Amino acid sequence: MMKLDHPLIAERAVARHCQELLGSGPGIAELVPALSLIGERLTRALAAGLARLSGGRAPVVSIGMPMDTTLGAIQAELDTLAMHSLLALGPDGHPALATFAAAPVFRLVDRAFGGKGEVPDPLPDAFPLSAELLLGRIEATLAEALGTALGGAQPLRVVPCRRETSLRQLDPFAMNADLLQLAIEVEEEGAAPWSLTIAFPIATLAAVATVPRHRARGPRRDGPADPAAEPYASLPLSVSAVVIDMRLDFARVAALSAGDVIPVAIARAVPLRVGGRTVATGTVGEVEDRVAIQIGHAF
Repeated sequence: MMKLDHPLIAERAVARHCQELLGSGPGIAELVPALSLIGERLTRALAAGLARLSGGRAPVVSIGMPMDTTLGAIQAELDTLAMHSLLALGPDGHPALATFAAAPVFRLVDRAFGGKGEVPDPLPDAFPLSAELLLGRIEATLAEALGTALGGAQPLRVVPCRRETSLRQLDPFAMNADLLQLAIEVEEEGAAPWSLTIAFPIATLAAVATVPRHRARGPRRDGPADPAAEPYASLPLSVSAVVIDMRLDFARVAALSAGDVIPVAIARAVPLRVGGRTVATGTVGEVEDRVAIQIGHAF
């Protein structure tokens, strides 16, 4: 077998294709607006679900702007006990992570048993069974609301998979994976607010979120625009008919009271104005017992 040692052949680089041709997925800048819309729908769905869960009035649910983070950053911010729930989104089971800090959970447990929502001090090293049961119900409610927010008319299937207090043991995705996180705050009447967070890997959002795309520009039209053609034809405009245009000094205006009569003269040519510009003039008349303007001249 002949061996080729030509330097040009040995140093030939592997072919590379640009990301535009490869059809790369949306980036963080495109996914942030999509996740914001999901967050708006999630507030309504979660409020309704929590109302059914407690059997009371719907709480006020608010969601902040999506923030980029990583699993390592989430772990670094938690200096106390927390519960992490791994969620599987859609038929392909794309992962997402819900995190519940310990203090809000214990506050909810205390209220569920008739207390005022007090938090034990110091916090225990593990969640009791009562907290686990309550978290399971909130977790199911959150999964249902998230499925509604993601799916719209046809809810997306969201399934809680596992819960762990250790992120390393749960191992939902790579520690340095790019994530977008939503912070959710729930305010209920007569109680202190409580919160949770949901983190989505970029790959998960790219798979389950509808990312708005810019429409391709159509062919350029030459010549002046036709006001009788769309999209201009159906554009609503405010038209004002100036029947009376008069001047009064300030002393006369200040002295006006109920019952005063001010004589006015109606102009023969009533101007019709759009945006402060006169487009036509006409005379005052009547059609079917309604005051009307008959156009006499149009500009």
